[in-house]
Amino acid sequence: MSGNVRIRVADVADLDAVLELERSTVEAPHWVAAEYAAIVASRDGGVRRCLFVAEVEGRVIGFAVGKVIGAGMEGSAELESVAVDVKARRLGVGRRLCGAVVKWCREVGSAVVELEVRAASNGAIALYDGLGFAVVGQRRGYYRDPVDDALLMRLELGNCGERALPSSTSVC
Repeated sequence: MSGNVRIRVADVADLDAVLELERSTVEAPHWVAAEYAAIVASRDGGVRRCLFVAEVEGRVIGFAVGKVIGAGMEGSAELESVAVDVKARRLGVGRRLCGAVVKWCREVGSAVVELEVRAASNGAIALYDGLGFAVVGQRRGYYRDPVDDALLMRLELGNCGERALPSSTSVC
């Protein structure tokens, strides 16, 4: 399936599918519909956000959200959310979505991308580690339902290695 997957910037027509996938993904942060609509509608300003979708034959099977505030050493970027349909997991879809966000963050001027992940999410942690993210901190009891710690992870874009992403999505 990974070869048939298309990663692209989302548009308004994708919002219902994104919300449906987000609501069915327990691990995903649950935002209101207006939050996603605002991401799609606005690409400029002090805070820039981008919503990417992964689709197969016109069906959304995953999405990722990135945020950039400022630029360069003064700026910060965050991989805010990644969700992949259960049937499409472990096929490289999440990796490609993360790669799209990281590449976008770099293109708009970020030197670093950060994220938070549940400490119990071993699969997600392995994905981020494989992309070159490193654990830089922890927030105890950060998540609810169930209670879990948050691991803070960071990717230095200027120092990312060869292993970070496949050549088709390379950001280094």
